[in-house]
Amino acid sequence: MCVLDTQQRDLSELQQRALKVLANQVMSQFEMRRAIRERTEQADLYRTLFDTMDEGFCIIEFCDGPYGPLSDYVHVEANAAYALNTGIPNVVGKKLREMVGDEADDWVKRYGRVLRTGEPIRFERELEATGRYLSLSAFRIEPASRKQVAVLFQDVTARRDAELALIRLNETLEARVTEAIAERRLLADVVEATHAFVTIVDLEGNWLAMNSAAAREFERLFGVLPHVGDNLFGLLADRPDHAALMRASWAPALAGEEFVTVTQIDGPDGETRSYELRFNALRNVEGERIGVFQFAYDVTDRLREQDRFRATEEALRQAQKMEAVGQLTGGLAHDFNNLLAGISGSFEMIGTRLAQGRARDVEKYLTAGQGATRRASALTHRLLAFSRRQTLSPRSIVINRLMSELVELIQRTAGPAIEVETVAAAGLWPALVDANQLENAILNLCINARDAMPDGGRITIETANRWIDRQTAKAHGLEPGQYVTISVSDTGCGIEKDILDRVFDPFFTTKPLGEGTGLGLSMVYGFARQSHGHVRIYSEVGQGTMVCLYLPRNLGDEEPSEPEPSALQTLRTAAEKTVLIVDDEPSVRMLVVDALEELGYTCAEAATGAEGIEILRGAGDIDLLITDVGLPGGMNGREVAERAREVVSDLRILFITGYAENAVLNHGHIGHGMEVLTKPFAVNDLVARVDRLLRDS
Repeated sequence: MCVLDTQQRDLSELQQRALKVLANQVMSQFEMRRAIRERTEQADLYRTLFDTMDEGFCIIEFCDGPYGPLSDYVHVEANAAYALNTGIPNVVGKKLREMVGDEADDWVKRYGRVLRTGEPIRFERELEATGRYLSLSAFRIEPASRKQVAVLFQDVTARRDAELALIRLNETLEARVTEAIAERRLLADVVEATHAFVTIVDLEGNWLAMNSAAAREFERLFGVLPHVGDNLFGLLADRPDHAALMRASWAPALAGEEFVTVTQIDGPDGETRSYELRFNALRNVEGERIGVFQFAYDVTDRLREQDRFRATEEALRQAQKMEAVGQLTGGLAHDFNNLLAGISGSFEMIGTRLAQGRARDVEKYLTAGQGATRRASALTHRLLAFSRRQTLSPRSIVINRLMSELVELIQRTAGPAIEVETVAAAGLWPALVDANQLENAILNLCINARDAMPDGGRITIETANRWIDRQTAKAHGLEPGQYVTISVSDTGCGIEKDILDRVFDPFFTTKPLGEGTGLGLSMVYGFARQSHGHVRIYSEVGQGTMVCLYLPRNLGDEEPSEPEPSALQTLRTAAEKTVLIVDDEPSVRMLVVDALEELGYTCAEAATGAEGIEILRGAGDIDLLITDVGLPGGMNGREVAERAREVVSDLRILFITGYAENAVLNHGHIGHGMEVLTKPFAVNDLVARVDRLLRDS
């Protein structure tokens, strides 16, 4: 039993020792884990600080370089603030000499000393590569065998610049004070010496300052010499008229307005002088208004000179007008005398042949007279186009659709030696324009181009859409916006620059006498301006000329062309309709009545607007009114039409107009159920207009 007890006791002690060893191991592992956790938390804390701190931080490790052992270093670690402070990103793994080769020696020298001695340093230096000025501190990372140095730094460029600016300011302060004083003296001398009358008052009208010229002028006008501190209005208390004038001049300025005005003051010698007064607010350093300063100038002589200049300019303008009128009437007399000779001669020969019973010989004289009449009509249309008073019938069209037939006509007119080509823009915008007048304008331009190329060449007609901005529009005399352009260019002789500005003048031509009227380009110019557009010309001598028409874009849809009525439709319409003709010219009434009655229309006629209204009120069944625009007796054609519409509300109206009375029609802008026909007109045109108006009724 004793032996057994002894063995059990030894076993128990052995177990206890084993438990103690096991407990110690458990405690050791626990301590180890706690230490690891603490080190991990410290590392996380370090990394957080490393990544979020505003100051730049890096660890550099020295290595052998091109200049021997430890002559370069590599960045082994850097935080995000490194790039923010230095302006150099992604430096980890990069060697110093790769980054800033020109200044590397100084950085190696500074940090190499820290590595060798173990002594930390603090210094400021410019990083020349980026122009940043840095405040830096560096210390060695132990043990020294690691060859590593830690660097902490901050961008202090703004502070450094401020310090340098302050240093420069202090260095130049005395000179600047001296300069400011000299500048003030200079300004004072300038103000004192100027011919302007300079007056400065506070908000109550008390003088704060004045120059000698202002004081002397005030004394000359009002008989009292002002001094600083005097009240502007108080000095004139015994002169109520002058005081009232002065208050009226100064009151807006004292209330805060800044302005320029001209006033007149009667002097003691009885002479009235004119003064230009400029008022501006006087402010303190905080910007608060504390007074008013006035610059006054005696502009009496200048205004008199301007009046003389205006009179001279008006006389010159009148002389230029008379010269233009002389040129215009001379050209008209020459052309119309030729045409009238053809017309009158044809009528005389017709009369002679009829008296001789030779009616068969009349036809050629009729043809000659009609041709001369058409040329006279074309001449007046060109004049009206230049003066922008021709009657237009604009409609919305895409100009490209006119080109095919027009180009054929131009090619026949130009002849085989001239090549005609077109460049039509895709998606061309519609333009609100009179198609017939546009075709005439383009034809005129092409004829001019042909005449500039006697040995042959090329005419190019090009269309385009153009956006015109404000600056370009101002340079071209246009309104900003969208335009459709038609350009006609040639490869001809070009135009001399000294006459380029005159090519749109009426009757100006470079062609020999008898080969041109000088109205082609003037007609094009007038047509473009009346269509609310413009025309520009570009030319180089020996290279050619380009004329460009600008027509405003029309935002509406293109209008379809109307089909011509058949003869049967015309006869059926005529048999059912009654027309009233009002014109003060008997021959015109006779022509219109005979032409319409021959087709079957019932006609009534009147010589004045009042007679026409009376017929309309008595008959009551008038379907169409044809009236001249320019009528005698107090009512023009527009007024007759308005009175007639009061009697018959849906009455159709055809205006016939000779020339400038088109202005009565607002330059062709007329109402619904109205049309305009320009004299002289062909009978066929008259019949077509009448038929169209009555078929629509």
